[in-house]
Amino acid sequence: MLVGGVVSAPAVSAQELVYTPVNPSFGGNPFNSSHLLGVANAQDDTEPPSSVSSSDPQADLFIRQLQSRLLSGLASEVANAIFGDDPQDYGRVVFGDQTVEFERGLDSITLTIFDATTGSTTEIVVPIFTTGG
Repeated sequence: MLVGGVVSAPAVSAQELVYTPVNPSFGGNPFNSSHLLGVANAQDDTEPPSSVSSSDPQADLFIRQLQSRLLSGLASEVANAIFGDDPQDYGRVVFGDQTVEFERGLDSITLTIFDATTGSTTEIVVPIFTTGG
């Protein structure tokens, strides 16, 4: 005996898939911004850089201004050695853990800054301005 039947399938429909961003920076819902910021802050486990600071904001301001003045004096000393009344072709200026060396070339001046506390070296090449004539 053969049993037969007709199986009917439900009607199938399709619709277009549309991507909607979540982040409001990329066109998403602006109400998501506070939620996304909260999630990002909860996941942030980095520590702010440690610095010597006191509980007195006036003392912190004074320390920053003093450091700025000292570094400005160092920069003036280096600039005077390179461009002053008696310019030098090479030289070295030591200020605490910072060592600034300079050397005058034909078309540029090379400054090498060495930080002894971090061991980092920065090199700056400054072109020499020349006038034709």
